[in-house]
Amino acid sequence: MKRLTSAIAVVGLAASLLFAGVGSAAADQIRDREYWLTEYGITAAWNTTKGKGVTIAIIDTGVDGSHVDLQGSVAGGTDVSGLGSSNGQTPVGINNEHGTMVASLAVGRGHGDGNAEGIIGSAPDAKILAISIAFGSGARNSDDQIAEAVRWAVDHGANVINMSLTRNSLEWPESWDDAFLYAFEHDVVIIAAAGNRGSGTTEVGAPATIPGVLVVGGVDRGGSASFDASSQGVTIAVSAPSEELVGAAPGGGYYTWAGTSGAAPIVAGVVALVRAAHPDLDAANVINRITATATNPGVALPSPIYGYGLLDANAAVNANVAAVSGSPAQELKDWIHIHRRAPSGQTPGPTGTPTVSPTPVQAPHADAINPLGTVLPTNAQLRDVGIPLLVFSAFLLLLIVWIITFVRRVRAPRRT
Repeated sequence: MKRLTSAIAVVGLAASLLFAGVGSAAADQIRDREYWLTEYGITAAWNTTKGKGVTIAIIDTGVDGSHVDLQGSVAGGTDVSGLGSSNGQTPVGINNEHGTMVASLAVGRGHGDGNAEGIIGSAPDAKILAISIAFGSGARNSDDQIAEAVRWAVDHGANVINMSLTRNSLEWPESWDDAFLYAFEHDVVIIAAAGNRGSGTTEVGAPATIPGVLVVGGVDRGGSASFDASSQGVTIAVSAPSEELVGAAPGGGYYTWAGTSGAAPIVAGVVALVRAAHPDLDAANVINRITATATNPGVALPSPIYGYGLLDANAAVNANVAAVSGSPAQELKDWIHIHRRAPSGQTPGPTGTPTVSPTPVQAPHADAINPLGTVLPTNAQLRDVGIPLLVFSAFLLLLIVWIITFVRRVRAPRRT
C-alpha cells in the first residue's frame, strides 16, 4: 500500500545578524529589540499581572533553563524523544536552539539590575514545563512523541501548551484526537504556530488545523501580514509579531530570528496573563478574550491571514468582554463525530475526504527563512571586548596613517 508521508518540524528559524554599535549606557541592546512589549500592550498588561501562578508547557526541542534569562522559570520537564535528558532541558535534534528561543519569548525574565537586561517574555512570572521532542535518526515516531507530550503536560499541571511546530499536512493521526481532547477536557489552552511560507509551508498544517486550537499567524514590524514568516489558513485566530525577533540561545547569548514559532509564544504568554487575571474563566472564554479584543489591521475579519486581528495584550487582560458558551473540547468532539467515519484502514482528513493513514517522515526540515547564524554579543561582551577592541583598532588605524605619511615624506624628492 502506498503511504502518505508528512513531516513534523519546528517552525520559524530565521536569519540572524551581528549587532553592531553601542547604545546609551542605560539601554540594553537585547531588550530594546523587543518592540512588541509596548506596541502590543504587553507592558501595559503587566500593571495587572505578569502571569504568576500559570504554567506553560513548551513542547519543543528542549529548553536550556540555565540561560541567564530563564533561570528559575522551569517548573519541571521530560523528554519524549528518547534522545534528551529526563528534565527536558537538554536541546535535542535538528535546530535544537528552537525550544530555548521559544521559551524565552513566553517567560523570559531578563537579568541585571531590575531585570532590565536581556529577554523578557510576555509572562515573566509564569512557569514552564520543558518537554523535549526530536525528529530524525534515533528519535521515536514523531506522532507518538506529540501525543505523549500533550498528555504529560496536562498531567503535570499545564494551563497553557505552546506548540511552535507543524506536521505540514492538514490531517493528523487519531492518537492526536485523544491527546488533544484530553487536554481540552482538562481546560488547557493549546496555542499552535501557523507556519512560514518562506519555509515552504504555504497553508497551515496540524496541529494548527485541529478544532479548538488557538492558531497564531505572523505580522511584520509594521503590523502587515508577513509574506515569508507566516502561512495562511481559515483556522488562524490572531496575529502577532513574527519578524525582527530575538531569542535566547542555549548555553548563553542570543539570536535574531523570524517566524510564527516566535509569534506563538508571545501569544502563549499573553494567554497566561489572561488566565492569571481571570482564574475563573474556562479555556473558551480565555481564547475569546484574545480574539474579541484583537485590533483590526484594516481588512475584513475574520481573515485567513490575520484571523480576528492583531494581538492586544492589555485589552485581552483588562477589557470588558462578554462571555461565550461552548468549548474547545466540544469543537473537537463534533469534528471527530463527523469526520472519523471511513473504511477500515483509512483516516479522513479535516474536510472529511478519506486519505491513507499517514506515516510521519523521520527526518524533519528546518522551517527557516534563512539558516540560523551568528549569536548576538551581550552588553558585557561589548563593554569588556568590543569597546577596547574599537579603541585599539582606532589607535592602530592612526598609527598606520602616521607611518604612511612619514614614509612618503622621507621618500619625497628634496628641492635644491
